[in-house]
Amino acid sequence: MGKWTRRAFLSVGGLLGGGLVIGVGGVAFAPNRFGVREASGAGGDAQLTTWLKIAPDGTVEAIVPHCEMGQGAQVGLAMMLTEELGARWDQVRIKEAPAEEIYANGHFITGFLGEAGSVPSWLQRSLEYTTYRISRLIPLQVTGGSASIRATGQYGMQVAGAAARSMLQDAAAAEWGVAAHTCDVADGVISHPGGKSAGIGQFASAAASLEPPIHPQLRDRSDYKLVGTSPQRPDFPGKVTGEATYGVDVTLPDMLVATVAASPAPGGVLESVAREPALAVKGVREVLALPEAVAVVADSYYAASKGLKSLAPVFSNPHQAVSSESILAEHGSTLDAGGGGVDRKVGDGEGAIAAATEVVEAEYWVPYLAHATMEPMAATVQVRGDDVEVWAGVQDPLNARAVVASELDIDANQVTFHNMPLGGGFGRRLPFAFDYLQQAARIGKAMSPAPVKMIWSREEDMGHDFYRPAMLARYRGGIDATGHASAWTCGFTGSGDMGAGWPIYDVPHQEILTHSAPGPLRGGSWRSVGHSQHGFFMESFVDELAVAAGRDALAFRRDLLASKPRHQKVLDRVGEMSDWEGLDPSGRARGVAIVEGFGSICAEVAEVSVQAGQIRVHNVWVAVDCGLLVHPDQGTAQIEGGVIFGLSAALYQEITVEGGVPVQRSFPDYPMVKLADAPDVQVSFVDSDGPVGGLGEPGVPPVAPAVANAVFALTGERLRSLPMRPSV
Repeated sequence: MGKWTRRAFLSVGGLLGGGLVIGVGGVAFAPNRFGVREASGAGGDAQLTTWLKIAPDGTVEAIVPHCEMGQGAQVGLAMMLTEELGARWDQVRIKEAPAEEIYANGHFITGFLGEAGSVPSWLQRSLEYTTYRISRLIPLQVTGGSASIRATGQYGMQVAGAAARSMLQDAAAAEWGVAAHTCDVADGVISHPGGKSAGIGQFASAAASLEPPIHPQLRDRSDYKLVGTSPQRPDFPGKVTGEATYGVDVTLPDMLVATVAASPAPGGVLESVAREPALAVKGVREVLALPEAVAVVADSYYAASKGLKSLAPVFSNPHQAVSSESILAEHGSTLDAGGGGVDRKVGDGEGAIAAATEVVEAEYWVPYLAHATMEPMAATVQVRGDDVEVWAGVQDPLNARAVVASELDIDANQVTFHNMPLGGGFGRRLPFAFDYLQQAARIGKAMSPAPVKMIWSREEDMGHDFYRPAMLARYRGGIDATGHASAWTCGFTGSGDMGAGWPIYDVPHQEILTHSAPGPLRGGSWRSVGHSQHGFFMESFVDELAVAAGRDALAFRRDLLASKPRHQKVLDRVGEMSDWEGLDPSGRARGVAIVEGFGSICAEVAEVSVQAGQIRVHNVWVAVDCGLLVHPDQGTAQIEGGVIFGLSAALYQEITVEGGVPVQRSFPDYPMVKLADAPDVQVSFVDSDGPVGGLGEPGVPPVAPAVANAVFALTGERLRSLPMRPSV
């Protein structure tokens, strides 16, 4: 064990048969340093995460405490480690860390996303997941918030790789009788200018006996050879051939299959159900009454589903009088009542508006949204006395293990959790949204010792989501005599997500007020979190200010970002890509939007046409500054996917409520952008030495306001609610 600082630790050990193991624990906010989870265990030793193993044959194992849900974070993290170590990419094997507390990364996420007074203002505005603070009490092994590369990558993988490289240099230098700094590690080889060289595996065991460096020196970005390239992802072949096994694909000997129907209304409970119709279906083994649902267990999903459809369960409904209209009215009444908490206050917003030459007012609304992952909620549980195994794809296997243990009233160490690749997450498989695991645990216990795979139908999945919250916002802004924005005030219902509702613009007077978000549906994190709502609000409103000032929309934004050259460069790039100053093609128009979030700056221009009330998006140009681009192809794919994800919500998607029950149940009434309707998306990354930013979510927020602004430019109709439904 090597102690770095009073509150930072790095572990070093050997492998059976020789080799090197490097582990790190904690996080800090400057390169090469770590804060820490408090030390625990015998002798005060810290629980440390093992990130890197080097075998004597030179094989490198990168152990990644993040899941794979299509975003490719595991590959990016392994690339960062490999770059710092100096190994060859073909030497590296990627392994997802098991659900064990030594692999908890919640301290990285919470620390990275914000300790009061410890991070710069741009990072304070990235505190999307306030629940992560709970990880100080509940260990988390979470993937979300576009934080894998930003947090674990910078403060885990890179440091572990650099530390291992330094120790290999020291071991080789001692053997060769030379100065360590004269040795180099590159392409899997340790070399010295005098002609001596060896594979990294040859000195792995010797390095394991050395003290780790206090501050391992990271490589300069200009020296990167692997990071910034696009090696093939090892998970692609299995996904292409169908050999990849997701949670819904798990098959075990003697496995039973279950499906459930929960109360259609939030908070409803099962009052009664006649079991006989389902038990009469061939293959059905059992009908279970759960507090909020009925479950049918059978030999196959077909039999379980058929049995479930034969039942007529009776559920309570505590929200029969609630509808989408009543929810919107309640949001309006909340804003009418005034008050609210101050999310941000700079200068005198109301005074500046009173003195403005022109005042602009606008109200915006966004509905509830489902996650609609390709893979519905599913989990397999086998209970054998005090031994429990779980197979599922989640965004936090460590917390998921704890949820199952709590449901079964056993210790978490009695649960083995096998995290599978996820068929989409988008926030639905984050901590505090594991209701399906609780159901699977109850069913598994009832059918013990047989393993039971529980699968939600698409209708169950969409009707019992933790939805992206609906939100209402009212804006007022002032234009002064010089044609510049002088004031910006806003009141909105819902969470500000630690700054997601703050304008990025240099408006001298600002006041942002938050109010509670009424409504019966369960809320949760949805891809890009608060930026998905506030991005639409703010970038629509700044467009309205530009119109009131008689200014070009892009130039108006650029002037308001005079103190932010990185933002200006992104706007300039997207303007060049879209030929912003050129003439729009006949029957088309363009709109622009820029949103900063997750450490990245993303600007988009959308080109649209409107025919018979239908919006067609032909092109979307995207410019992104993410600081460090680890895997360009992967980064491009994430932005492209974010655009399509956000465009589906902008044009088509909403969850409405009637009689206290969500109406939309499947893709026919909750459509996505189809291939035939998808725009051509062009992505360009702006070179930057800025902090490392995320890419999984930043592509989502700008597309809705860019489209709305383009529709206004084309038709003169300002669309202030989603999904967009033009009247012309």
